[in-house]
Amino acid sequence: MISDTTGVSVYVGLDVGKHNHHAVAIDVKGKKLLDKALPNDEAKLTAILEPLLLRGRVLLVVDQPATIGALPVAVAMAAGAEVAYLPGLTMRRVADIFPGEAKTDARDAAIIAETARTMPTTLRSIDLDDEKAAELSMLCGFDQDLCDQITATSNRIRGLYTQIHPALERVIGKHLDHDAMCDLLAKYPTPSSIRKAGVRRIEAVLKKQAPRAYRAWTQEIVEALNAQTVKVIGTDAAGVVIPHLAAQLQALRKQRGDVATQVEVLVEAHPFWTILSSMPGVGIRTAAVFIAETAGKDFANAAHLAAYAGLAPVTRQSGTSIRGENPSKRGNKRLKRAMFLSAFAALRHPESRAYYDRKVAQGKRHNQALLALARRRSDVLFAMLRDGALYESKLTPIST
Repeated sequence: MISDTTGVSVYVGLDVGKHNHHAVAIDVKGKKLLDKALPNDEAKLTAILEPLLLRGRVLLVVDQPATIGALPVAVAMAAGAEVAYLPGLTMRRVADIFPGEAKTDARDAAIIAETARTMPTTLRSIDLDDEKAAELSMLCGFDQDLCDQITATSNRIRGLYTQIHPALERVIGKHLDHDAMCDLLAKYPTPSSIRKAGVRRIEAVLKKQAPRAYRAWTQEIVEALNAQTVKVIGTDAAGVVIPHLAAQLQALRKQRGDVATQVEVLVEAHPFWTILSSMPGVGIRTAAVFIAETAGKDFANAAHLAAYAGLAPVTRQSGTSIRGENPSKRGNKRLKRAMFLSAFAALRHPESRAYYDRKVAQGKRHNQALLALARRRSDVLFAMLRDGALYESKLTPIST
């Protein structure tokens, strides 16, 4: 959070875009100094900032500090300007107090600049010094994209088999996350081709990747083949599509494995890894999300971090009817998902399970008890961000 803007001479609001940005600059009295669209180009951005820097201390505020807003932030910092960002939710709420209902880049940039001048506490600082966190953010985003594509491809294969041979899908589907099954589908994509291959050839293909399970899987496949004798319309077309999907699924898994290797190197080299790894339910990918989504951000307290992650409870009440507390639908969805998944995985740990059971005994439902556990873990995460180091005295709350 940026609470002190004393000494700032120029406030620059920048509404970023893929190809073009819009900048509005005002002085301390609110007088407009600049109102101009400019391309996403280093030279153009520098040319805009240089005359403003002659007026004194410049604060550049963007609405998206990462992705398409990364270049303006880097250029501003290199030129000697200070940078900050205005969160999207705050931007939408603040926009309601300004006159007009138009949604234009120029208006948004003007609102950002005026908000920075009159309400500095709404701004968030930007710290680009943590290069590992920036790399993790990019890799985590790519990893999530690959995960989504793997799920979609796997579901597509299962959908095709559900259409042409449901019994075979029930066997292949549960083992589709294994490369051995993808090898089999790439070579023998249809029920008839698998039947024609015979037991020995099926075992030979599966044995390469699944030396322990190939016999049991082969037996399951043979039994499933015998459960259906008719040929469904569309089977031949599926035989053309399935080998490509199987190869695509294997390629996506290999790519995700390569990304995971790089993520593991970055996470284990990060100073926060020691404290994160001491928390039950936190692995490499979860720790990477924690670091990428929180490093460089300024949180006033643990409650602020919980709200940012969407873990702050929301009470639903109508008259005398109180429905209780529920998870918020707002917040950083990636961080919120990681918090919930790690809390759920931590239920196997005795202390985490005991805390969860206490909440259930108090009358909380499963999602409410899990929310409480995730929120408790966010307290530890805030302590880590605040102190930036591991202390033995923090090992007790970390155990949850």
